[in-house]
Amino acid sequence: MANTAKYDVLGLGNAIVDVIAPVEDAFLTQQDITKASMTLIDEARATALYQAFPSASETSGGSAANTIAGIAGLGANTAYCGKVADDTLGETFSHDLRATGADFNTVPLCNGPATARCLIAVTPDAQRSMSTYLGASSLFGVDDLDENAIKNAAITYMEGYLFDRDEAKAAFIHAAEIAAAAGRKTALTLSDLFCVDRHRSSFLHLVRGHIDILFANEAELLSLYETTNFEDALANVRKDCRFAAITRSEKGSVLIDENDMVEVKAEPVERVVDTTGAGDLYAAGVLYGLSRDLPLPVCGRFGSLVAAEIISHYGARPHGDLKQLCNIPADG
Repeated sequence: MANTAKYDVLGLGNAIVDVIAPVEDAFLTQQDITKASMTLIDEARATALYQAFPSASETSGGSAANTIAGIAGLGANTAYCGKVADDTLGETFSHDLRATGADFNTVPLCNGPATARCLIAVTPDAQRSMSTYLGASSLFGVDDLDENAIKNAAITYMEGYLFDRDEAKAAFIHAAEIAAAAGRKTALTLSDLFCVDRHRSSFLHLVRGHIDILFANEAELLSLYETTNFEDALANVRKDCRFAAITRSEKGSVLIDENDMVEVKAEPVERVVDTTGAGDLYAAGVLYGLSRDLPLPVCGRFGSLVAAEIISHYGARPHGDLKQLCNIPADG
């Protein structure tokens, strides 16, 4: 794939700045935050939580943007589409993403909501509980798509978190149609159980009609197919798309395509610090492998390795040399 495309992977998602703070479980109770989940909030709630957060750090995030940063760190050519506001946080997000080497040309929003931010409370067990103000990012629509970039991307990777407003749904479908017409592949991450429960029928329509590559964790996949049996869920997803990668926390992951299914062990970590971005970076490793037409076990191992790196520190962007971690040659 990489030989015929300008970009190995183009990401499409919510452009968000992460605000991360270590907290005790009591803080979640005090602030009425649902543990280990993502809750959408308004600007007033975002301001109140920000003020309540102790010793917070700020770093550019957004699920698909994290994945793109990881893929770029592995040596692939990347691009991104997502909406920021013409404000300080928007400038920070744009600078940080471009610094990874990714192309990012979406026009900032003027005279509208502020750049999105996700307030992430990390408890001592490394679980992250997210309160997200979508702001400008939620106003992404068809007009914000970089059609030429999609045509020139081997894989267009779409983030389920963005899939909320009708305008974003239309953008997903249009992006998938552009990619298909150009002979390219499409990928989707279900992102969160909240997203699946909220958009199950729309996700199923998208997966069955427009998606080649699906990423999910076990709970999301079970919810998508409304079953409690993992084997049944795997059988269903195998019918619906060409490739799927399903993470199972400490059990590792399962990768399936039309001909094969492999189980990949989770990479051991000395100490889990923060699980923010684990799924995003797992997807980065797998997508990098797919962009190089590598075997399923290698794709899965890359995913496990970079996911292990991300959960060993705070924040959802890599700190280490991912190419060295995965033993990838300097020329990628």
